[in-house]
Amino acid sequence: MSTAEGVATGEAVLYETTPTGVAVLTLNRPDRLNTWGGDIATAYYSSLDRAEADPAVRVIVLTGRGKAFCAGANLGSTASASESLAKPDQPNLNELVGERQPYHLTMLSKPVIAAVNGSCAGIGLTQALMCDIRFAAAGAKFAASFARRGLIAEYGVSWILPRLTGWAVALDLLLSGRTFLAEEAAELGLVKEVVAADRLMDRVMEYAEDIARNCSPASMAVIKRQAYGDAMRDVAQSSAQAEILLQESLQRPDVIEGITSFLEKRAPSFPGLSSPDTEGSS
Repeated sequence: MSTAEGVATGEAVLYETTPTGVAVLTLNRPDRLNTWGGDIATAYYSSLDRAEADPAVRVIVLTGRGKAFCAGANLGSTASASESLAKPDQPNLNELVGERQPYHLTMLSKPVIAAVNGSCAGIGLTQALMCDIRFAAAGAKFAASFARRGLIAEYGVSWILPRLTGWAVALDLLLSGRTFLAEEAAELGLVKEVVAADRLMDRVMEYAEDIARNCSPASMAVIKRQAYGDAMRDVAQSSAQAEILLQESLQRPDVIEGITSFLEKRAPSFPGLSSPDTEGSS
């Protein structure tokens, strides 16, 4: 991977790119298990904007440095957390969470892959679930621990979790707040693959670079809009919308290149996205 400017070890989120067009965002607060705070939120959304705007970037990978992916919110010490929550005015959640919420990932035009290298809890779990695809290190711990902290199912987790697992499993995880391992997460459909910890990033990068080399950025952008948009539509609306999008896709050079490269038994050479807004209806 090529190291981009500003990737000093003190940065809250490290940003690197590969020649094939994979941007790797690494949460970089290992001393506190990458718990979510304003420093990470600011750097994280800035890095996402950077990857989304770069025509050379085709896939985004999100991971954590050290023993954790993101072990929840950074509440600080018991005293500081109690003092903050006891204030007469409502706490400023934007200072902790950031000005955007985790579902922002579903609105990006590029696929986002989570490489869950360790503990993934609370808002860290929500961020991982809002990624399009998830891999996990063997033995990594997951928890929707909100009820055990006196909280509610926050920031869209009650929307995404039932869609990934079904109602019964989602309610089990949300109401119990129990800890479960990567292996169970894969059985429940939350994780695509469980990989030995020392091979996690190699496997994720292999998968991401295959997508970057062989899948049309324009097609992937539209497919993401379809998938998340169709979650709110009935089947007739989804089918009608797909017909419109199909007609639009036939006007793009990607189709000719995709078919030609298949017939010629060679890797395709798809153009990148010229802007975050891909042609076509949403």
